[in-house]
Order: sequence, then C-alpha cells, then structure tokens
Amino acid sequence: MARIAILGASGYTGAELVRLLATHPSLRVAALTADRKAGAAMAEVFPHLGHLALPTLTRIEDVDFSAVDLVFCALPHATTQEVVAALPRDLKVVDLSADFRLRDMAVYAEWYGHEHRAPHLQEAAVYGLTEFYRDAIRAARLTAGTGCNAATGMYAVLPLLEAGVIDPDEIVIDLATGVSGAGRAAKEASLFSEVAEGFHAYNVAKHRHMAEFDQEFSRAAGRPVVCSFTAHLAPMNRGILATVYVRGEAEAVHAAFSERYRAEPFLHVLPLGQTPHTRHVRGSNYCHVGVVADRRPGRTIVFSALDNLVKGASGQAVQNANLMLGLPETQGLEAAPLFP
Repeated sequence: MARIAILGASGYTGAELVRLLATHPSLRVAALTADRKAGAAMAEVFPHLGHLALPTLTRIEDVDFSAVDLVFCALPHATTQEVVAALPRDLKVVDLSADFRLRDMAVYAEWYGHEHRAPHLQEAAVYGLTEFYRDAIRAARLTAGTGCNAATGMYAVLPLLEAGVIDPDEIVIDLATGVSGAGRAAKEASLFSEVAEGFHAYNVAKHRHMAEFDQEFSRAAGRPVVCSFTAHLAPMNRGILATVYVRGEAEAVHAAFSERYRAEPFLHVLPLGQTPHTRHVRGSNYCHVGVVADRRPGRTIVFSALDNLVKGASGQAVQNANLMLGLPETQGLEAAPLFP
C-alpha cells in the first residue's frame, strides 16, 4: 500500500480525494492537513466521510513526510509553490492548484499577478492532462493538474488540432460549470440565493484557464493558437459542459475523436449526432464527447461533459498518481456515474 498525504483536505477536492481513495486497493491515506481546522476529525468537516477510519486533520509542518510516498496538494492557488519547494526532494507530488500548470514564467506572472516563487520546480513539472502526457507523467516527480474548465475544453479540441481537421484560428468555446468549481470558501457570489434560478457569464475575456488553452492548443497545432472562451456559472453543484464551435467537417471531426480516444478508458465518444449530458458523468472519472454537424456546411459543434471535481480535478489527480506509482492507471476510478 502506498502511503498518501492530502494537503488541504478541508476543501471540495480534498474531500473528493478521500472519497476516491477510500476504495482504492493500493493507496492508503496516511496524513490529512487543513491549517484552520487542525485538530478536527474529518467527520466534523465532512460528515459524509464519517464512516471512514481517517487520520485527524493536522498542520502541514506537523506531517512526517518520511512516512509518505506521494502527496496530493489541494491547496489554494499561489500557496503551493513554497509548500512543494519545502517537501523532501524524493517525494512524489500531484498538485491540484494552478501553480505549476504554465511553463512560461512570464505568462504565469501575467495571468496570476505575481512572479513564480519556485521556477526551478516548474521546469520539472509535467502538465497533468493524463491522456496527452501519459509517458511523461509516469516518470514525473511533480505533476500539475489541469484547470477543470481547461480539461473539458481540451478534450473537445486537442485531437482535432493534432489531426489537422479544423481551422486553428476559428475555435469558440462556450462552457457552463457547476458552483463547486469556485471552491468551498464562503463567497457572496456562491450563495444559493445568488446562484439558484439564474445563469451568468463570469471572468469574461480574462479567465485564467485561457492561458492553458493558449499553451496546449499551440503545442498541438505546432503554431500559436488563441481561441475565444467564455465560462458561465450554472445552478448545479457538479459538472461542466463545453460547447465548442469549429470550422471543419463533422465526419472528419468525429473520426479524429474516435481514433484518438479509441483506447482511452475514461474518454467516451458518442455516436455522431448525439450530445453528452453532465448528469451522465456525475461522480465519475469519465468524459463524454459528442459531435454534431452545424447547419452551415463545413462547420461543426463539439460537446464535452465531465464532473469538475472528479475528471476535472481529484479523479485526474488519482489517475496521474497511479501512473507515477507504477499502478494500473484505472485503479480506484472505474465506478459508474451516479444517476439520477
């Protein structure tokens, strides 16, 4: 059994990691941290996990990392850099924050408003989109999990850029995400009365996940690619649905997805003309992709749906940890989606 520490276990992604690891046959939770709730039992913070035998929440500096094989960092953005820099250098790390996603330090400073505090670690970090960086993740010491919105959009676009079946200069991503993507901290904009019975765009033309799209789309196309992207907050707890408009033939687009994702255990391509629903991936590590021909010749609409807390965050993190520890990639992640 590999021994696991979860730093930042009092947030949604931390709790989701605990839920997934509870039935994982090869990973055991050895330490849980949450500075503001240090000393509390996990059952006090998340009663739905009260049936599990878990260590008491503690402060990061009180963890014995010599007794740990891999660390999940589920900490707020901009805090992970210094934490990871202080960890033992032989300790494997899967980071769920944005701190190591961007390879260009100048781009990071532009989008996040401060200089990167651990550039030497960034140089060795591997981007955590498992299906596209699998070999590098196996050999990595530090894997940087993707943004949940970014992953949803990239699953709908990257195979098309790699196959050259769409125009890289005409990509429009329209995305709706559940409220849990904003985290568990109390925010006025996340109150039930502020979110329920409504639907609105946020961070328009300045969403930080745009930097990930620029980085990964340009890599896939072999030249600079800048897409249009707008995120919307949907009145649901979990899930993301991306609607992507591209210039390309629907049959070629669908064939590119079918070929690229044929052997992928968690990527499911629907028959041409069918669209995915967030309710069909809820609570799972699966992503569903659909393709529909637009009424205008030569244009296609692509859809992708996933659970932001699982395939968009904690499930992706476990998938990467499996690879880094030499375990079967799907271990602990094959539970079917929850329905209804």
